[in-house]
Amino acid sequence: MSAREEFIEIFKASIHRDGADALLDFLENRSDFFSAPASAKFHGAYAGGLCEHSLNVYHCLADYLARPRVQELYGLEYDSETVAVVSLLHDACKIGCYKPGTRNVKGPDGKWQAVPTFYFEDPLPYGHGEKSVYIVNGFIRLSREEAMAIRWHMGFSGTEDARTVGQAFQQFPLAFALATADMEATYFLEGDPQA
Repeated sequence: MSAREEFIEIFKASIHRDGADALLDFLENRSDFFSAPASAKFHGAYAGGLCEHSLNVYHCLADYLARPRVQELYGLEYDSETVAVVSLLHDACKIGCYKPGTRNVKGPDGKWQAVPTFYFEDPLPYGHGEKSVYIVNGFIRLSREEAMAIRWHMGFSGTEDARTVGQAFQQFPLAFALATADMEATYFLEGDPQA
């Protein structure tokens, strides 16, 4: 099964709220979600990388939340719809932002050669997590915790005041769980963590 097929299967099986069909139609037919990279140079920097990264985050989040310690000690239990919404859609902000191009690299023979790459050009510079919330909320209604999880999925890696991120994690544990899943997917499953 391709990443696209797996994504659509999980989406259809899990996300049933009003607007879900329109959101999936947007992802499939009016965006580059399934062909976009996850980054320009680092993790998932290839066509289809965004979809694959979203699936990796979904699986990492589901595994994290299934841990007995997480359920028993922290009391974190979320339905399959919430898990799918926040993980599959956390990087909706990357839709339409990566443009294919080339860059020159010295080959093993010492000669310069053009190699394919992607360039980041954001047509809606609204922030990272904020923009994902904005896009998704345009189709389906997010709960406050879902919105906060998507908003803060970058954790402490952004330029925000660390106190604000910490407060979000304390008040909305799903935000911490999603940030952890995103880092696991990026750092350990996909390679370079600098994206």
